[in-house]
Amino acid sequence: MSCPICQRKTVTEFRPFCSKRCADVDLARWMTGSYAIPSDDPEDMEEAAEAVLREEQRKPH
Repeated sequence: MSCPICQRKTVTEFRPFCSKRCADVDLARWMTGSYAIPSDDPEDMEEAAEAVLREEQRKPH
């Protein structure tokens, strides 16, 4: 099995990754939303637009 980040051979301790570094890279991608799946659902888009508007209103001008 190869590491999904760098394609090197995996290490049992960090499986499915080859190292702690690659495991941390993967975690950072999850935490920043890099792995998010885009949605075409109109309700999701409406919720996102409303969240942006709420955030804009909270910012001082």
